[in-house]
Amino acid sequence: MPLLAWIMLCAALGGIASAAFAVVFLWIPEQRAARLLPHLVSFATGALLGAALLALLPEAIERAGLGGAHAIGLTLVAGLGVFFVIEKLVLWWHTRAGNDGPDHGHGGHGHAAHEHARDRASGMLVLVGDSIHNALDGVLIAAAFLSDVQLGLVTTAAVAAHEIPHRVGDFAILVHAGLSRPRALLLNLATGCASVIGAAAAYFGLRQALGVLPFALAFAAAGFLYIAVAGLIPGLHRRADPRTSVAQVALIACGIGLIALAERLVD
Repeated sequence: MPLLAWIMLCAALGGIASAAFAVVFLWIPEQRAARLLPHLVSFATGALLGAALLALLPEAIERAGLGGAHAIGLTLVAGLGVFFVIEKLVLWWHTRAGNDGPDHGHGGHGHAAHEHARDRASGMLVLVGDSIHNALDGVLIAAAFLSDVQLGLVTTAAVAAHEIPHRVGDFAILVHAGLSRPRALLLNLATGCASVIGAAAAYFGLRQALGVLPFALAFAAAGFLYIAVAGLIPGLHRRADPRTSVAQVALIACGIGLIALAERLVD
């Protein structure tokens, strides 16, 4: 299969298929879904850490050579900073949208209208944020495939692992914002198309500048590390009872182990 076809297929799987799977997950009885979702987040955390530290970063250092290791480190730090700033901007925009909703009059009617406006704003923010996030995922997948097909497959697996629980939450927000389930599903799937667009742009852009590929891989590793450490792990700490903690550690280890096994099989 041509490389571009691999990239487009895996970008679609990472962005669109994960949204469809998330909706299927939501149709599981609510109590069972509530028990399963934290476990899926734990596994996704391990998969992201494994993909970043066992696949993407070693490949970036190997391609850059020993003399380029310092530059790879700087790229990793810069990438973490970029993702931090992006998250800050999204949070600021979210807070501003929530505070600027209409609140005409006083009493229950005005409060209800204000809450409805905030819910609608949250829904729009989810759609915009998901589109940007999925486009970046597409770039990460394309960069990995341009380095090595097996690395691309490992990266796709890590993207899909963290996208599924992310999409479950986004679907719930869209429904809460007043959208019907079919419309929420359609819009959630549509945002997944951004991953294909991002992958195509990265494929044609990076092919013209293969010298920057190691640094693109390091940036991808930074993105995965940031999502895992700043986005997923704090949520896992909300439950600190011994049984849950043991399950979290075991599932994180399973996620890391799966990536390590995949790397060993393709070497």
